[in-house]
Amino acid sequence: MRYPYLQKILALIVLFVCLSSSGADEVIQQPYDFPPQLPLSATAESVYAMARPKLLQIRTLLDVAGRQTTLGSGFLVSADGFAVTNYHVVSQYVLEPKTYRLEYATPDGLHGPLKLMAIDVANDLAVVQLDKHEQPVFEFNKRALRGTLSKGERVYSMGNPLDLGFTIVEGNYNGLVEKSYNERIHFSGAINAGMSGGPAVTADGRVVGINVAKQIGSELVSFLVPAHFAAALVERAKTSPQLSLINVRGEIGRQLMKWQEGFYKAVADQGFRLSPYGPYKAPESNAAWVNCWAETNVDQSSRPRATVNVTNCRTDTWVFVANDLNTGPINLSHSYVKGVDLNRFQFAAFLSQRYQLPWVGTPSGNRHTGQRCQEDFISIPPSKDRPPLHAVWCARAYREFEGLYDVSMLIVTQDRNDEALVSQLGMRGVSYPSAVALAKRFLGSIRWAK
Repeated sequence: MRYPYLQKILALIVLFVCLSSSGADEVIQQPYDFPPQLPLSATAESVYAMARPKLLQIRTLLDVAGRQTTLGSGFLVSADGFAVTNYHVVSQYVLEPKTYRLEYATPDGLHGPLKLMAIDVANDLAVVQLDKHEQPVFEFNKRALRGTLSKGERVYSMGNPLDLGFTIVEGNYNGLVEKSYNERIHFSGAINAGMSGGPAVTADGRVVGINVAKQIGSELVSFLVPAHFAAALVERAKTSPQLSLINVRGEIGRQLMKWQEGFYKAVADQGFRLSPYGPYKAPESNAAWVNCWAETNVDQSSRPRATVNVTNCRTDTWVFVANDLNTGPINLSHSYVKGVDLNRFQFAAFLSQRYQLPWVGTPSGNRHTGQRCQEDFISIPPSKDRPPLHAVWCARAYREFEGLYDVSMLIVTQDRNDEALVSQLGMRGVSYPSAVALAKRFLGSIRWAK
């Protein structure tokens, strides 16, 4: 297979040859001390008493040894044995069904096999089915499905943290996270490893969200997948054929492709603003979920030979695929570099030492092809408003998910002897057309300041 042409970007024709061939609980947690156990409120006791027979521990076992490799939580949602959990809880089994198997455990110590019915990778959800039917089940909160819950409302999260036993945590509903493309509920409660996939409910015991992650290095900042995504996946599992594990990588690739199409369209629709960097202007995204931070070297104890003022922007948006593969984020940065006591040759050497080939990501022989790069000196389109540029474009393909790539681009202005703008754009888990479209827009926006 050959990659599509890079069209007219950089006035280059870039062709990559595919080296084709032809897996967890929350983000790794840092060590912490357990806080003293707070007494449960009477409401929490009542909620947990009602919920207990509907809760599950979801285990991934190494089939040949019969020993668990990952632990998560889940909850029953239908009398025919359907239950909801996180995709990342079952991802090892999804990607390697000949190596692993799934099992559930109830609070009363009962065990049994699970069938995987459906997955939603972008929203980190999965539906599994038990071998037992006519069990008590959770209902979804109708206000949560409509998105009309009140901020500050009391919410109760349940699961089996660190395999210590089933528990309940009181917290508050704080609405959707504002700076995130993916919809996530901000829950002010302590979700820990092992609780992934468990339910978060209101006082009436109805589900408003599904435990998915916590913010490392913070206190009581946790996240839930909104209930409407789980309700939709359950309905799909009931009305569609069971997920085929033979073709599961194709299904994952299809879901990732659909997600990135919507994501990059949203980035384009939000548009860009031009921000000043010395004598240059460069694009920054208008999207509320793109966070930008600045840093400088001018306050170093030793006087720098060149000042470097940097703005780094990124989308805090990740899609979990496997333990060693997350995709989704866009990163962009602009560095305005000005020589202090460097001649033109020393300044050029400073730039070349500081800015090497763009970094696409940590090499992974199993998940990606090798990185291929192309570079040239360009000025596209020719314009009195735009400086000449030196650009480098690097990409690598995903081995298991056809049509997806990690792409990075480095751009350095070439019009002055003692100052330059160095811009970088990184995209992970992107289709080639989406990468080309964003890169062309990025390139075309770099210009001289008036």
